[in-house]
This record gives sequence, C-alpha cells and structure tokens, in this order.
Amino acid sequence: MSGHGTPIPMTSHKCGPLTGVADVPGDKSISHRSLILGAMAVGETKVTGLLEGEDVLDTAKAMRAFGAEVTQHEDGSWSVHGVGVGGFAEPDQVIDCGNSGTGVRLIMGAMATCPITATFTGDASLNSRPMGRVTDPIAEFGAQSYGREGGRLPLTIVGARNPVPVTYTVPMPSAQVKSAVLLAGLNAPGKTVVIEKEATRDHTERMLAGFGAEVSVEETEDGRVITLTGQPELKPQTIIVPRDPSSAAFPVCAALIVPGSDVLVPNIGLNPTRAGLYYTLQEMGADLTFENMREEGGEPVADLRAKYSPDMVGITVPAERAASMIDEYPILSVVSAFAKGRCHFEGVKELRVKESDRIAAMADGLRANGVEVEDTEDTMTVIGTGSVQGGATCVSHLDHRIAMSFMCLGMAADAPVSVDDGGPIATSFPIFEPLMASLGARVERT
Repeated sequence: MSGHGTPIPMTSHKCGPLTGVADVPGDKSISHRSLILGAMAVGETKVTGLLEGEDVLDTAKAMRAFGAEVTQHEDGSWSVHGVGVGGFAEPDQVIDCGNSGTGVRLIMGAMATCPITATFTGDASLNSRPMGRVTDPIAEFGAQSYGREGGRLPLTIVGARNPVPVTYTVPMPSAQVKSAVLLAGLNAPGKTVVIEKEATRDHTERMLAGFGAEVSVEETEDGRVITLTGQPELKPQTIIVPRDPSSAAFPVCAALIVPGSDVLVPNIGLNPTRAGLYYTLQEMGADLTFENMREEGGEPVADLRAKYSPDMVGITVPAERAASMIDEYPILSVVSAFAKGRCHFEGVKELRVKESDRIAAMADGLRANGVEVEDTEDTMTVIGTGSVQGGATCVSHLDHRIAMSFMCLGMAADAPVSVDDGGPIATSFPIFEPLMASLGARVERT
C-alpha cells in the first residue's frame, strides 16, 4: 500500500515512436532547498518552476509548521516569507515528510541548532530508511535524537540550545548528509567544515552563496572541503528552478529504446554533479545531444534531444561516477537491457538504502521480464541482448523511480509490463502519465 493512499496498479504497453516536447517538472533537489533556505532568510523569497510533487509539498508544509509563511500563487509561482537563521518556531504537530528522504534529512539539519523540539515521521518506505547518518553529525552540534531502533522514524530531535561549530567528514557520498550538516552549521557560531571524499551534488553550496552566506569550497588531498561561516543573515532571493534531470531521464531513456523516437526535453539542469547519466548514455552510443547550452541562476542548463538508438553497447560505469547519477541507475538498468553486452555498475551500494533497495527491486523485476542480471552488495550487471520479452508484474516497493522505470520498460518490451503500485510516482513526477501519453506512450491504470 502506498503511504499516500490506495495502491494504483499500472500497465505499460509497447508503443509506436515517442515524439514531441517533454516539459518535465522542476528540479526536486533545488525545490526542497529553495523552500528551506527561503524559510531561513529574512524577507520574501520568490520561486518559479517549483516542483509541485508530494515530496516538495510536504517540505512546504513543514516550513509552515516551523513558522515561515509559504504561499502558492495563482500564476504557479511561490513565495516564502522567512523567519531568519535560528528563527524556527517549535511545531505543534508531528512533521510528516511522506516519502522524502531529502526533505526529512535537510529539515532535521536546519532545525538541529535551534532551541526547539520536533518529531518527524513519514510513509512506510521513509520510516524504514536509516537516519543515523544525519542524527550522528547533528549530535556533534549538541542536538539530541530519540527514534526507533537503528535511528529510524518516527524520531524526535531536541535542538541544541548552545550549538557549537563542527568539522565533519562525511563517511559515505551523500549530498543529503552534507547538506544537513551545512544547514545545521548556519546557526552555529564560528566555522563549520564539511569534508567529502567524493564530490556530490553541490546545490546547497551554490544556493547558500546565493542567499548571502559565506561559504568556500577547496579541493584538497583529503577531498572536497566546504567551510561555512555561521550565523549570517540570509538575504531573500528570486529563484527560477531548472527542470529536473532525474525526471528528464524517463522520457529521454524511453526515447532511446522505442524505435523511431525523437524527443526534445527543454531547460534541463546539467549541474556536473548531477549529469552522470547523460554522459554514460553517450558512452554507450546513445543518440543524445545537448542544445542551447546556457546558465540560469548559477546552474548550467540545456535542451536535451534523444533519438532511438539501436546500436548502444554495454559499458562499465565507474564507482566515482555513482554520486552524480545515483537516482538514475534504475532507468539506466532498463536502457542496459536493450543495449548489447554487459553493462556493469560499480560502487552503487547506496542504492540499497534509497526509497527501496533499488538493486534488488530492479534485478528482481528485470529477471521476471526475461533479462539476465547479476548483483552483489555494491555492484549490478545487466546483460543486454537488444530486446526484452516483458510480460511480468513488478513490485514498486513504494518507490517512484522503480515504478517509472518499469513503465518505460513496457514501452519497448515485447509484452506489456505492469507494476503493483504506481501511486508513489506522484511524489516526484505528478504529470508522468499525461506527459508520456502526449509523446505516444500507452500507460494505463489497471
């Protein structure tokens, strides 16, 4: 059962060429951060292009609960009247973050150095995910946390009354953990330092600088060192959210595997810490081009054109690329099934603790549809033959990316492919069904 309602079974049928323009939603990572940093600024932050999926709407509700005024306007824009760094009020209700690991971990960081107490929960998927990776570093600031075994939600955080700055080395590549520590550091005196051995998406650093925080980034032998000076007055911003490269992956990848397809996806954010999938696809031989490359709001942006690519081949995707495409491995595994040869993904153990165990979920579903897959704790290999028999019903495990990946598989497989519950798709890509239908896909609720 979906954490947001009754299960919605879906079936995807083999279709003709996918053609047209795919206007995908705004970037989820930037949308979350726009609301949170807007709530920590003094004055009105204006946001256009915000992703209005359930994950981001849950973050908007949370910011209201902490005292910010968050308004959705009739023209689709949003405004956030912030309460300033350290100005969060104590919420009088439990904060429900739904399915969003990004939302809950960033919000925990943002409130950890405020002298307030808040309790967090989520749907069944989120409540099974590890939170110790955030509660451990925020404890160094002086925050206390009380949760279920393994540091899982529901979980209560008592914010530090006299926070101290920290120097923290992130033990695994995680933009969520890095960002939580930086957000906590905003209300700590002095300098908070985060060291990451492998670079992860850097939206938080870019946006902190845009809001007026003093933040520096240095590449050293120990890794990437980010230094933040605490207790700034953040200045409100006008933010244009680029389109989400993780959402764009679905129409792009579907076009690559459906014969005759030619799809244009405009205004996609191509931050180098997020664009690993697209360079991987090009290495595999995909007919994928970047048009009208430009910069908007400090982020590189381009229009992507994807055409049917029958001559793709399997490659090895190195571990050092994983952080830049961690959310795209499910749909890449689908593309790999239509390539020829072995596509081997290294260093992907982080997939085991996402909304679901994405390695297991994709391996099981692909095998059920006739694809040979090998997996270990930290790797996944798809042996592609150029075609997929299909015909199976796959388990989505309350995971939006698993559900959408199998719907894309069905668009090119010989027999229809189904998922037990497509409801979680609304968390990140609420217009997935009508958008794919406009391109020529046949996805139906069953």
